Amino acid sequence: MGFLLRLFSKNGLFVFFVFLQLIALVLIFSRNSMQQSWIAGQTAAFNSQVSGYIDEGASYLKLKQINEQLVAQNKLLMEEVYGKNSGVPVFRKVHDTIGGGQIYTFVDGEIVFNSINRKDNYFTINRGKRDGVHPQMGVMAPKGIAGIVINSTDSYALVQSVLSLNKIKINASLKKSGYFGTLTWRGDDSRIMHLADVPKYVPLQIGDTVVTDGKSAIFPQGIMIGKVSGYEVDSKTGFWDISVELNEKMGNLSKIYVVKNLKKAEVQKIQDTLQATIKREK
Repeated sequence: MGFLLRLFSKNGLFVFFVFLQLIALVLIFSRNSMQQSWIAGQTAAFNSQVSGYIDEGASYLKLKQINEQLVAQNKLLMEEVYGKNSGVPVFRKVHDTIGGGQIYTFVDGEIVFNSINRKDNYFTINRGKRDGVHPQMGVMAPKGIAGIVINSTDSYALVQSVLSLNKIKINASLKKSGYFGTLTWRGDDSRIMHLADVPKYVPLQIGDTVVTDGKSAIFPQGIMIGKVSGYEVDSKTGFWDISVELNEKMGNLSKIYVVKNLKKAEVQKIQDTLQATIKREK
């Protein structure tokens, strides 16, 4: 209390001046419509700006939740498009009309490490045995194929990238003609793979779409791979050597989906009987 009295006694004139100024401002703005309008406009602008910041902050906090919802929706859509027994044109919604039921399901995950500058490239994903991820499962990204699982722990899996020299061969087909061949990487360009074994009488055009052909137990039919960027006849084989520009940018991978073939064991079993038959015939 004593401090306040000393303060007012030493600065009384200044405090009285400030008090008179406040009264003057109140009288001006309370009795003048122009000043009232200006104050109202400034207040509204300030409130709008603060509200905008609050909305932006709330939207940012919701991004992770929205992204997770989109990933889940995308996974369900892929299971509808690719997951069931088909025999119908690629990219149509597949209904189970022949009793085959669900064949493929998908496990979503994220890349935690990736390489594209080696002869044989790998990436690590944050899904493992606990999520049902095991070797020889295909891995795709939102825009195309990415690799094949070669090892897994409880929480992580190591994936052989499609950018691996002679270590990965993908069964692929030309969407337009349906002719299929073998897709490999030659180690020179992370954007380009090569499709071989397609007869040279098959008509080709730059921009033709290349997709998985479904003739393996790893990837379902119709998953996007890329587009034809060039072609020439291989003088050694007499077949087309087709350059395919990958739809997925391998150096920019983030989200992935592991492809689980629910009937892989059954397919493997029948293939094993074929191998046994061949051995007996020898």
